[in-house]
Amino acid sequence: MITGELKNKVDKVWETFWTGGITNPLTVIEQFTYLLYIKGLDDNEKKKEMDAELLGIDYEGIFPEDKPQLRWSIFSNMGPDEMFNVISQEVFPFIKIPY
Repeated sequence: MITGELKNKVDKVWETFWTGGITNPLTVIEQFTYLLYIKGLDDNEKKKEMDAELLGIDYEGIFPEDKPQLRWSIFSNMGPDEMFNVISQEVFPFIKIPY
């Protein structure tokens, strides 16, 4: 069972989806899972970039250099409308590409 700060964060996300018109619990869980996956990709990429820099080696990441807006650390700081457009039109299609 989740309690305390984590529960409050989950409740806030749930409320945001609900007030945004997404009331089906399965849809909320699906969207929340996508967001966690996208954040995890960016966090992992940052770690690999820092490791490569520390070791002095070149690293070619999974995110295209000409599309920084695909990264959580960039689009999470955008306004709601711009963020929605970037996620729906660029981020989701990007993560669906088979590697």
